Amino acid sequence: MHQPAQTSPKPRTGARLLVDALAAHGLTRAFGVPGESYLAVLDAMLQSPVDFVVCRQEGGAAMMAEAVGKFTGRPGVCFVTRGPGATNASAGVHVAQQDSSPMLLFVGQVARGFRGREAFQEVDHEKFFAPLAKWAVEIDDPARIPEIVARAVRIATQGRPGPVVIALPEDMLTEEAIAPDVPPVESAETWPALADMMRMQKMLHAAERPLVVVGGSRWSEKAVASLKRFAERFDLPVAASFRRQMLFPGDHDCYAGELALGPNPKLITRVKQADLVLLFNARLGEIPSQGYTLLGIPDPGVPLVHVHAEAAELGRVYQPALAIHASPNAFAASLEGVEPPREIKWREWRKAARADYLAWSEEIPPNAGDVQMGTIMRFLRAKLPKDAILCNGAGNFSIWLHRFYRYPQYATQLAPVSGSMGYGVPAAIAAKRIAPERTVVALAGDGDFLMTGQELATAVQYGIAVKIIVIDNGTYGTIRMHQERHYPGRVFGTDLRNPDFAAMARAYGAEGFSVRKDSEVLPALEAALAAEGPALVHVKLDPEAITPTTMLSEIRARAIKSGR
Repeated sequence: MHQPAQTSPKPRTGARLLVDALAAHGLTRAFGVPGESYLAVLDAMLQSPVDFVVCRQEGGAAMMAEAVGKFTGRPGVCFVTRGPGATNASAGVHVAQQDSSPMLLFVGQVARGFRGREAFQEVDHEKFFAPLAKWAVEIDDPARIPEIVARAVRIATQGRPGPVVIALPEDMLTEEAIAPDVPPVESAETWPALADMMRMQKMLHAAERPLVVVGGSRWSEKAVASLKRFAERFDLPVAASFRRQMLFPGDHDCYAGELALGPNPKLITRVKQADLVLLFNARLGEIPSQGYTLLGIPDPGVPLVHVHAEAAELGRVYQPALAIHASPNAFAASLEGVEPPREIKWREWRKAARADYLAWSEEIPPNAGDVQMGTIMRFLRAKLPKDAILCNGAGNFSIWLHRFYRYPQYATQLAPVSGSMGYGVPAAIAAKRIAPERTVVALAGDGDFLMTGQELATAVQYGIAVKIIVIDNGTYGTIRMHQERHYPGRVFGTDLRNPDFAAMARAYGAEGFSVRKDSEVLPALEAALAAEGPALVHVKLDPEAITPTTMLSEIRARAIKSGR
């Protein structure tokens, strides 16, 4: 029987082929800063389902796209122009790479006939982004756009997810070609072998002090629920890797805390005392491993079961007793078939781990100055709904959030594993754009906010009702802390003279509130949450309040006493 003749596709410009390809893959949310090198794409978006958010700086736009990838598991999309636009966006690409987040960055490029002459703003984007991204490519032929976009989606989402950078020569975008659209692609799931799951079961049955460490990306709400059931059935203590706390509910009896900067010393001791470590999709990099000191290298010194979606991560640093190549969703589903022993020997071990975590995270110690971070944290713990999304950048202020806030469920945390400053505000804007019904709060330091704070204008323009808390201590606090530790009393290059952030917010068109004493904290936070649009609370914090347990002067005094 003859098949009916297929209608030949009509010629389309490269720009139209690109926008149609994004829509075909369901990638209809994009962020960017306009540039003449990809004006044809902007024009094609006029007649498309793509929601394009115009940002103020390419770094913020790229971080918004990364946050979408982290939040949804599907690639976030960003468009920037060549040269300075691309180099500005590289900050977000680095976050996506280190955080294992799927992301597509499209970069306008000089016309094909101009390449190699150092034309205006010309950069070899393939070479520039090669060490920062999973794949960097330039499209010369518009007919290959559907093919390359499909491949890019797969590369960005499969194995260990990450960013893909695609350069778009300006003249290629206006050239017409005939090319069929590609059906949407889904990342392949890698399933663990039954023999490996049975071996893991035997190792668990033989253990007396097991510990699970969970991390990485590619998780889902369903996979996290399966992990929780597994922990409950085996009564296992579960620790989260650095800034991956949303992968296990903090209010659950099996949760043991986070392997982070300034971690609970008792959790560090517990990892070292464990007789079986189950590393589920985490890489155990520099921060969670406490500078690669927590386990031995290459021999961990303890039986290690390492599960990861990327085969190249297995044995990259630590040689495990059992390596399981599996993606989180497939592995979590397979956990349902693993049976606990008749007698669980580690119940007291798990209870002690939970007790240690509660003692570490429940009571918030007072800090120096007129404003107490404890007042802010208690408000967030008591007043935010369970599905509220908490976002932050980098800085000592985040220690309070990660230590004292209990992320209750999946998809409630957006934080840079890469430690990038300026992340919290763009991430919050992206999260609120794709989940407008949820409360989204960004916590930022003063230096942190000033790196991408201009994106507040983006929030106002689009009516994105994010709530931002700026913790202003007048210094690059983390760097000042290290400066006092290594060069006590020799303060240079770390002080900041800041604007009135509340007034700045009002100038942008947002609500702005100021907090200079503790009695002003609750009214300001309540008013910000109640505001219909974006709102900012400017908190003046004493620079002495450098961590929850240490004052800056104490760090200086200890350094002087030690002879530094």
